[in-house]
Formats: sequence, structure tokens, C-alpha cells
Amino acid sequence: MKIGFIGTGNIGAPIAGQLLAAGHAVTVHDARRANAEPLLAAGALWADGPAAIATQCDIVATCLPGPREIETVCLGPGGLVERLKPGALYIDHTTNAPELARRVHGMLAAKGVAMLDAPVSGGMEGAQTRDLLVMAGGDAAAFERARPLLDAIAKRVMYVGGIGAGCVAKIMHNSATFTLDLVMAECWTTAVKAGVDAATIVKVFNEAALGHMMNLKVRLPATLFRGEFEPRFSLALARKDLGLALDLARQTGTPMRLAALCEAEMIEAMGRGWAGRDASIFLTLQEERAGAEVRLPAGEDPRPEPG
Repeated sequence: MKIGFIGTGNIGAPIAGQLLAAGHAVTVHDARRANAEPLLAAGALWADGPAAIATQCDIVATCLPGPREIETVCLGPGGLVERLKPGALYIDHTTNAPELARRVHGMLAAKGVAMLDAPVSGGMEGAQTRDLLVMAGGDAAAFERARPLLDAIAKRVMYVGGIGAGCVAKIMHNSATFTLDLVMAECWTTAVKAGVDAATIVKVFNEAALGHMMNLKVRLPATLFRGEFEPRFSLALARKDLGLALDLARQTGTPMRLAALCEAEMIEAMGRGWAGRDASIFLTLQEERAGAEVRLPAGEDPRPEPG
């Protein structure tokens, strides 16, 4: 296929390289031509801007830093919305604002152009080895059309729903990742101040339940995701353990703001009479405030498929 690719940075360049390696003809553009030089040396062609890409290619992909760049490339003078031809397919790998993805999709749909928002997870290293997850949102027909290209750049490809759903999935995943990093840093700094070697506490985290994602892969699928709270590990015991951690933080003069917020949530849940239920029941307070339950269909397994 003849593919146009805009954005050849740390992730975009190896993604475009995977398309080249799969035998596709790739024309590239970047705000800095130097970023694209390795791709040009590998056989890619150069285009001077989005307009040239749009007029030369029936399939165009972007991988840009964020919404500001998408506004320029898609909605600016000579941008993709203006220049893409009816029947073209646009795939955006940017971690973008869902509302902007939907707005661009609507404008393109009016011209007969299909669009997917398809951000990736796995970083620069994953892009270089195809060890990526693509989270694709858009019309199912557009997804099937794009599937060979997505398979060329990633080992794992998921269709996650309508347009914008890819961006929702990606930014929520990243939000959880960054927040988990911070709460682990709270725990690590407390442990170090309490006399445990840094290498040791990090190894404990890797070897224990957290490092194997046991809550996400085993406990929550059996409790919260089913709405079933027979105790595997009671809320009273969980709150006791968290209280001990916060006592240690106070003794060592270490702030643990996220842990303190978690304790407040557990105390509220215990005040509702849930102390003997499974610890995960305190997460239903967030569901209650959000007006949304996280329940999986019977038989649904959230764990990745083998291989």
C-alpha cells in the first residue's frame, strides 16, 4: 500500500519503519526533516507537508506530540481535513484529546473519508520491536480496512469502540500508570527512611503480588468486576495494613498523600458496615460518585490472551 506518514519522532519513526519493512511504500513528513533521514535512507519518500501527503496517498497516518499538533496538521490551511480525498483512510496514532478526534472524524466523514484514532502503548522501545498495543477506535469497517497496517506495526491490536475510544483507553491507562508510579514512590521512600535498602524494596515489589499484577489479573476479576464481595482479604485487614504503613510514614516524617486518601476511602466504606466484605468493595465508592459501574460480562477474562 502507498501510505503517508506524518510525525517521525521517537515513536512515529519506528512505526513508519515497520510499515517499510512490511513492504509498503511510505511517504513521510515531519516538522524537522532530520528526524526522517533514517527512513529516507531506508527507502521512504519525502513530502513537504500535510497537503502533499494527502494528495499523494490514500492512507495517511499521524503520530504527533498532542492535540496542538493535530489541530495544525488536520485543521490548519492545507491540512488533512481540507486535502484528503473521498475514499481515503486516516489513522491517528497520537495520544490525543477524544473530543478533538471526534471533531476531526466528523469533518472527514462529511467528505467521505474514514478515520481511526489508534494510539499505541509500549513506548519507543516497543515501537522498534513491534511490542506495542494498538487501541483503535472508529467505525468497524474502517478498523477492518486498517487491520493489515496495524498488524504490521504492533503485536497486539484491539478494537475498543467508536471514534475517540482509542484516546480514552490510552489516556486512562497512562493516568493509572503515572498515579501508580507516585504511590509506589511514596512507599519506597518510606521504606528507605525506615531502613530498608532501595534495591531490596524494589525487588520485593517486583517479586510480590503487585509485580505480578495479581489484583488486576486475579482478585478484581473475581470481586469488583463481578460485583461479588465475599471476602478473600477483608476490608478490615486491608485498612489495618494501610494504617500500619501510614503510622510508619508519620514516624519517619515521610508524606504519603495518596495512601492517606486511600485510607479515608476505606474508613468511609467501613462506616457503611463493609468491614467484613472483600477489600475491593471500597472501590464501589468511586463507582457511586462517578455514576458508572465496572462490571465484566459473564465469562469475560481481562487477562491478555496467551502468546
